[in-house]
Amino acid sequence: MWYFCDIFGRFWHSHLILLNLLGFFIAPVISHPQCLDFKPPFRPQEELQFCVMYKRFGCCDSAKDQELMAKYYKIMDNFDYYGYANCAAYVQDLLCQECSPYAAHLFDAEDPSTPIRTIPGLCPDYCSAFLDRCKSTIPLFSDDPRLAELQHDKTQLCQYLELDDPDYCYPHLQSNDHLTKNLGHVSEDPEGCLQLCLEEVANGLRNPLAMVHANDGTHRLFVAEQVGVVWVYLPDRSRLEKPFLNISESVLTSHWEGDERGFLGLTLHPDFKYNGKLYVYYSVEMGFDERIRISEFRLSAADMNVVDHTSERVILEIDEPASNHNGGQVLFADDGYLYIFTGDGGMAGDPFGLFGNSQNKSALLGKVLRIDVNDNEKGPLYRIPPDNPFVHERGARPEVFAYGARNMWRCSVDRGDPLTREGKGRIFCGDVGQNKYEEIDIVEKGRNYGWRAKEGFSCYDKKLCANSSLDDVLPIYAYPHKMGKSVTGGYVYRGCEYPNLNGMYIFGDFMSGRLMSLKENKHTRQWDYKEICMGTGLTCAFPGLINNYHPYIISFAEDEAGELYFLSTEIPSATSPSGVVYKVVDPSRRAPPKACHYDPLPVKVKSKTIKFHPKESLIGIELPNARQEILDTDDWLQELLHLLEEPGLATTPKPTTTTRAPRPSKPRKGRRRKQGRHRSEAAHQNGAVRLAGDDMGRADRGRVEIFANGEWGTVCDDLWNIKNAEVVCRQLGYRHALRASKAAEFGEGSHLRIVLDDVQCQGTEATLLDCQHAGVGSSNCVHYEDAGVICGNSLDTGH
Repeated sequence: MWYFCDIFGRFWHSHLILLNLLGFFIAPVISHPQCLDFKPPFRPQEELQFCVMYKRFGCCDSAKDQELMAKYYKIMDNFDYYGYANCAAYVQDLLCQECSPYAAHLFDAEDPSTPIRTIPGLCPDYCSAFLDRCKSTIPLFSDDPRLAELQHDKTQLCQYLELDDPDYCYPHLQSNDHLTKNLGHVSEDPEGCLQLCLEEVANGLRNPLAMVHANDGTHRLFVAEQVGVVWVYLPDRSRLEKPFLNISESVLTSHWEGDERGFLGLTLHPDFKYNGKLYVYYSVEMGFDERIRISEFRLSAADMNVVDHTSERVILEIDEPASNHNGGQVLFADDGYLYIFTGDGGMAGDPFGLFGNSQNKSALLGKVLRIDVNDNEKGPLYRIPPDNPFVHERGARPEVFAYGARNMWRCSVDRGDPLTREGKGRIFCGDVGQNKYEEIDIVEKGRNYGWRAKEGFSCYDKKLCANSSLDDVLPIYAYPHKMGKSVTGGYVYRGCEYPNLNGMYIFGDFMSGRLMSLKENKHTRQWDYKEICMGTGLTCAFPGLINNYHPYIISFAEDEAGELYFLSTEIPSATSPSGVVYKVVDPSRRAPPKACHYDPLPVKVKSKTIKFHPKESLIGIELPNARQEILDTDDWLQELLHLLEEPGLATTPKPTTTTRAPRPSKPRKGRRRKQGRHRSEAAHQNGAVRLAGDDMGRADRGRVEIFANGEWGTVCDDLWNIKNAEVVCRQLGYRHALRASKAAEFGEGSHLRIVLDDVQCQGTEATLLDCQHAGVGSSNCVHYEDAGVICGNSLDTGH
């Protein structure tokens, strides 16, 4: 996506249609509130006394307000009564622009490497009136020698005080509806998608699927990989070289993409600071059987950043009849008990027994279990809480807290509203669906969550669904598979740094890469849905922020302060080091300065530390400095095309990251491409491939179409990765696959059938038919998931 608003803002209206026809997207002036410290504005904790026009929202706290007031009186002491009457309002206005939500624009400070203006950018009419009355105040505002030189030439001085972007000059920006509308609220794109940003926190991880904190004041983060290794990250984001825990030799997993076995869950005891106890959930192989194991470990007495690996005590083991639907969440709720979330045992449709495992309260699979592991040094490893709902029901396992779960993947406990504590203790879970729906549940004692009778709000097993004794609880939200096929539960945001997000449940989908949110309507008690997309244009143009992420969303997490993170990967394999931890950032509003400050307790480090180096970057094209006079309306297009030929402006393929999941019905301009001609008309033999859909007619990229069983068809992007792309590119005569594209980037092949799904290649196969797949003609996809490739003969992905 290209953004030219800074260069062409003055004439975008007249040429927008023509540029769109040429394949460009030109945005109007983009609202980008930013303070002089290069951060978003905020609502002051204490009411301002001087710059009262920004008392509700801006860039000044009470201390800065008092500082500006003192500067104001120092300037005004130089004036008599007449000067005071004429200039006081101007002086106050100019000084207080440091408090404006757009201070960084007004003082030309958006780029930290450039000097900041000493006087805010003024609109020509305001500047002229100001100089007519109060020209003598200029030296009192600034020691800029250029201002002194121009002080007696009003025209040149006003030109000097102008901004390159006239939309942001003072005071006209205050009456610009586009800049002032919904100021201070989470911004939305025209389709209603919430625009948030990210901060990269950690990278190089192998399927990171859990991140927890110790709640001990150190603000360390413990990140678990699917292979069975847990790393310690310090508050400065450096990682300790020695793992916190390494049980990879015991963990059952593989390199196959989509393998659901492995190290699946980690939680630290609420009193970890004092007892050093932690609990893990992982897959093991016992002879020919597979099991899930919940074990207790203790911290090493010699190192606060290492587990004593000899301290393992197996709390519980459960036989797994299949290799999928392994559950994996363990957590402590507000009652101090350990909650364990198991899957239904695998296969499809919970085929075990008369009603399946999930509806069978004598089975531990498909359940939420609750046990007491406190004070277990002597006696049993765990006890049954006396108020567990089925302790007195004949035949029921006393550990069962709730049932009817299919495969709850990622659950969390709501911390509650920071002020009212409303919502505190609620347990939210994402439950992965079968064929049609994914759902979000609030888990409560003794409740039945419906599987296999129901999937989401609809019936799955019609006979069970009609049973009057089912008494199931419906999800708070369910979404169809056109939006995603594997929900990843998240958290209700209760952090301090981004007040607008308070009370918002943020979650995602592993398969589609979609980020989503729910917020409870206090009047209707219903949950309102909003999709989350990454900020476009200047929305995320803050130091350290990015607007894209790897698409396979594996897990969500909170840090000790309640800030929100998610963990995703580019290649969903337990051995691929492409996993990244991202912090969620709201660029529209932050907390007041110092409101969220904390001093982490010191950590005694005995291992070497590895400094964090971010690898992700803000997606967008940085144009060279615009020529001042290229906007002549007669030759602007020629000048634009000339600009595009300058070094550094060639188009580049999109990285293998996502800024938002594709919408199934109305794709965003620039994402959906027109169908192009076929490039590779290979002999129509089984496995032949061709590329289609690139709107620029390039032969090295396009939607993958394969000839199978006598017909051409498309390939679904489920599990689609670079190894699959290598098979296609090599088959077409290219040396390398530069990118595996998803989400119908090269258009939808809706005139064809989808013939392949869940393709998994090693990269050495002759055709895609030789790879693992769901079977020719067998798919659970739609065409907005058509896969594509970009091929090349060198590894340079720039052109």
